[in-house]
Amino acid sequence: MEGCDINRRDCVDNTPLVWAARCGHERVAEILLERGDTGPGGQTPLSWAACNGEEGMPNILLERGETNPDILDNKGRTPLRCAVFNGHEGVAKILLERNEVSPDGRDNGGQTQLSGAAWNGHEGVVKMLLERDEVNPDNPNNVGRTPLLSAAFSGHDGVVKMPLERDEVNPDRPDCYGQGPLKYGAANGRVEVVRVLSDRNEVNPDKPNNDDRTPLRCAALNGREGVVRILLERDEVSPDKPDNHSQTPLSYAENGYLGVVKILLGRDVDPCKPDGFG
Repeated sequence: MEGCDINRRDCVDNTPLVWAARCGHERVAEILLERGDTGPGGQTPLSWAACNGEEGMPNILLERGETNPDILDNKGRTPLRCAVFNGHEGVAKILLERNEVSPDGRDNGGQTQLSGAAWNGHEGVVKMLLERDEVNPDNPNNVGRTPLLSAAFSGHDGVVKMPLERDEVNPDRPDCYGQGPLKYGAANGRVEVVRVLSDRNEVNPDKPNNDDRTPLRCAALNGREGVVRILLERDEVSPDKPDNHSQTPLSYAENGYLGVVKILLGRDVDPCKPDGFG
């Protein structure tokens, strides 16, 4: 239609091509791209297709020489980042076949493609990325969180096991707050994650964070009975060790977590030990 601007943006700043890519309408995208005055809209159409797992759309857009398959949005996210974060293996595979695409790129928060996939528990995508030589499996983000730590925090025990197979990965590496994968797993009640990590000789199960809280204290504070039982199986874990406020795991459990209190009272603990506040 003459006089119609097919690159005109709507109230959310999307063009018709963006919507076609976003919704996976391949033929519509082809028609729009046939118009000489229409480009692929920078990163946006490809990123939306990647986010939504539209496997047919990336090839249509990438046939255009002006489409950059590794372009960043204003948050530093690439189309690959969008695909792996949402677990779209097919789209990720297409993008990883392009030499211009960095499989270990970071967004503005320093999060890598692998960390994004690990955070959301996408085992297939994690496996795909770990097979790439360019991917550092222990690469931290801006606050020191590695892919392993991200998986442990979210409770994805299947993903946790995968980077642990790599020699480069430190299973006890803390973030900038001094909190390692085991501590996050313990605090969040991730029983299987704690079981996997506590079986590793390299992991110190009684290691305090920057606030002097050990995994056991964090588990007791949050009423994680299953985690408390697993941690107490390790000889290195002291059931009555105070922190820098003289509070013991039992003190933390006294927030009403009767099950944890019972478990700790069954160990060699002093139920009358005062904390730093008396």
